[in-house]
Amino acid sequence: MSKLEIRDLHVSVNTDEGAKPILHGVDLTINSGETHAIMGPNGSGKSTLAYSLAGHPKYEITGGTVLLDGDDVLEMSVDERARAGLFLAMQYPVEVPGVSVSNFLRTAKTAVDGEAPKLRTWMKDLKGAMAELKMDEAFINRNVNEGFSGGEKKRHEIVQMELLKPKFAILDETDSGLDVDALRVVSEGINHAKETTDSGVLLITHYTRILRYVKPDFVHVFVDGRIAEEGGPELAEKLEAEGYESYVGAKAA
Repeated sequence: MSKLEIRDLHVSVNTDEGAKPILHGVDLTINSGETHAIMGPNGSGKSTLAYSLAGHPKYEITGGTVLLDGDDVLEMSVDERARAGLFLAMQYPVEVPGVSVSNFLRTAKTAVDGEAPKLRTWMKDLKGAMAELKMDEAFINRNVNEGFSGGEKKRHEIVQMELLKPKFAILDETDSGLDVDALRVVSEGINHAKETTDSGVLLITHYTRILRYVKPDFVHVFVDGRIAEEGGPELAEKLEAEGYESYVGAKAA
């Protein structure tokens, strides 16, 4: 059983005008096998939380702690965080010209595990993960995300999750830009990866539609860089019916 503990996290982002505070004291604990949904309006700091946990240099931690099984995540480099068991599926996956999907994934797996997977076993696992996400095997030899549709990029992110088997997966608006069919496939991939690895999942989203397929254990409403309310799946249903206006209005008041 692993545990990711975020305590009183304060984060600023570096801009041309100087440091701008974004997170104002976030407290959150995620255990193995749990799915936590972070929901909130645009500009509330959801993606800042994701990138801060992953170690993006644009974001400066100004206070608080993040522990993974008692180890200080904030003292780790980006690659050390990945080896410790953190995984980030990006909202806007980048293209990597000249690097094939096969080489990229095998190199990542080797870096995370500390040893290269056996080639025969690896190809079986890779093809299995691609099939799970309904991606044609031809993608194995294509350059990473180059010429991929939005849905194909998101499927490839979950293929990575399936193969790297992180302790905790941070999924930053993985549902954005997906049609209904692609959303169902990606959601099934998330559920399969979670079931086979017992990963904890931090699912960041604006909308409740992905939560019809990926059932959250806990829902957290994010407003103005902090958690405004917490609850179970019923809180997502409330947000579906009422939106975020009451939270944003309370902040303005």
